[in-house]
Amino acid sequence: MVTLEKAVIAKLKKGGMEFEILVDPYLARDLKEGKEVDFEELLAVEEVFKNAKKGERVSAEELTKVFGTSDIRKIARIIIEEGEVQITAEQRKEMLENKKRQIVHFISRNAIDPRTNAPHPPARIERALEEARVHIDIYKSVEAQIKDILKALKPILPLKFEEMEVAVKIPSAYAGKAVSAIYNFGGVVREEWQSDGSWICVLKIPSAMYGELMDLLGKVAKGEALTKILKRM
Repeated sequence: MVTLEKAVIAKLKKGGMEFEILVDPYLARDLKEGKEVDFEELLAVEEVFKNAKKGERVSAEELTKVFGTSDIRKIARIIIEEGEVQITAEQRKEMLENKKRQIVHFISRNAIDPRTNAPHPPARIERALEEARVHIDIYKSVEAQIKDILKALKPILPLKFEEMEVAVKIPSAYAGKAVSAIYNFGGVVREEWQSDGSWICVLKIPSAMYGELMDLLGKVAKGEALTKILKRM
């Protein structure tokens, strides 16, 4: 449970009244993004207030009249999703930087420069975001806002979203360790064990992640893995 000292106010005007709750700012952000959170950690106290600073509580009857329920957690979800979370300037700056890093990571892993067929360096993507003055919403997931962000970046940063299928063969001496590492990497669509103990698989990955795949194979198969790009899509 977040402490009262670290909690911030989330508030919503509804039914002619104002409702306030005390919440963890970061978990409230996660809930606004559509993630599920632990309400025991989210709420500083399981109370709804007319004025949280003065400790003026809303009665169960008033809650039921406006929200159709007196269940604090159901009401808290509505207040956070539909209302305003009063974070500090420092918290907003921290959340914005974190969201920006997520966006840069998403673009660098999923898009390539069509001129070179290689991913853009993160620093280049960051500069483009600043140059395009891209609006980043700290309360939206990357997936929910990436379309508008890419539209803003298009005049500045050439981007191409491309996937590829890659066949990989791991010698028997490294197969045991490599299989779990490649599955954790993701994208395996087919696999087959050979009579000599080697392992063959086909991965479907963003083209921008090909370099990461090769680095991984270099580590888990000591440079002895065989790869072949089957097709680009």
